[in-house]
Amino acid sequence: MNKKIVRDVDASGKRVLMRVDFNVPMEDGQITDDTRIRAALPTINYLREEGALVILCAHLGRPKGQIVPEHSLAPVAARLSGLLDDEATFVDDCLGEQVAEAVGAAQPDDVILLENTRYYPGETSKDKQEMLAFAEKLAAPAQMYVNDAFGASHRKHASTFGVTKFLSPCVAGLLVEEELTKLQCVVDADQPGFIAVLGGAKVEDKIGVVKQLLPRVESLLIGGAMAWAFFKAEDMEVGESLCTEESVAGARDILATMSDYLDTMMLPVDVHMKNVSTGETKYAPADGIEPGWDALDIGPETQQKYAEIVRSAQVVFWNGPMGYFEEPPFDQGTLAVAKAMGECAGYNVVGGGDSVAAITQMGLADEMDHVSTGGGASLEFIENNGTLPAVEALDDSE
Repeated sequence: MNKKIVRDVDASGKRVLMRVDFNVPMEDGQITDDTRIRAALPTINYLREEGALVILCAHLGRPKGQIVPEHSLAPVAARLSGLLDDEATFVDDCLGEQVAEAVGAAQPDDVILLENTRYYPGETSKDKQEMLAFAEKLAAPAQMYVNDAFGASHRKHASTFGVTKFLSPCVAGLLVEEELTKLQCVVDADQPGFIAVLGGAKVEDKIGVVKQLLPRVESLLIGGAMAWAFFKAEDMEVGESLCTEESVAGARDILATMSDYLDTMMLPVDVHMKNVSTGETKYAPADGIEPGWDALDIGPETQQKYAEIVRSAQVVFWNGPMGYFEEPPFDQGTLAVAKAMGECAGYNVVGGGDSVAAITQMGLADEMDHVSTGGGASLEFIENNGTLPAVEALDDSE
């Protein structure tokens, strides 16, 4: 890793602005999974032990520059206080006098959590001057910057990128260090023995990573609704299966531009589908999806084939479920891949997103070598050959 990390600098007595990824799932105002909060604790505790005042900033949801109460970080502050066994002061703004007063009243090793940075349009603005103006105000109370929000590091936002123009030093947190180190093993992997598994719904979001991976992997296994897009791109019947025009266009792009490497890409040979009218379910070969039927999972033959390939891999990277895992019995494809990942003697990485929710739901997260906290960030890190904009903005190691 060629970037400075928090252990490389003296944070004693400093006011530290620390970007965290507290974009946690919420339901009726309650946090349903606090994994991302727990993931930030090592860096928070390290800074406190060093005698730093820790000023946390984060986003939650997509309020689009407006104050939206259901996207407030107040519930996160309460959960964080419980995990720290100490009160984290919550400020219901991220700029201005309230922040200045809270920082002025704080003691070394205190923790302050600012309100959602995305309440301001400058946080995500594509206008560079507007973004930097917001970043300067956000950075104003602090003396140095720590980025521990891997899941947001693929964005050139004010709190991940812009603040590095106004604070020094700017370093990576312990979570970002771990993510970059573990994912670099995937970036450096090459065939033979390198297997990638991609699922989920949107091919268009994964065109870049598919093009990056196809020439390098021994096998690229496609599942989930991504597969139906490839089926339709090849003029196969997909019935009522989830398959957007954008995804089909993405699949056609890959088929047209990566023809020299398509022998490494595998699509399901069978599916598990449901009749949208009657609710009846049945298995069918890939070319046997009928009008009125919705393919919701890879079939048993595909499950067995994919599992065998994953189990024998030297390095395997997985992003995206194989089907509608939230609803049994359409969780079997995802479960088969997850179990094979756990049984793989090689190095296995789960690249964030719904794959993490799936393996957590199935009780298999502890079987993985690395479970990334950032789905989009992990994909872009691999697609961009080991770089992310917000990481590149940090200080270089000497």
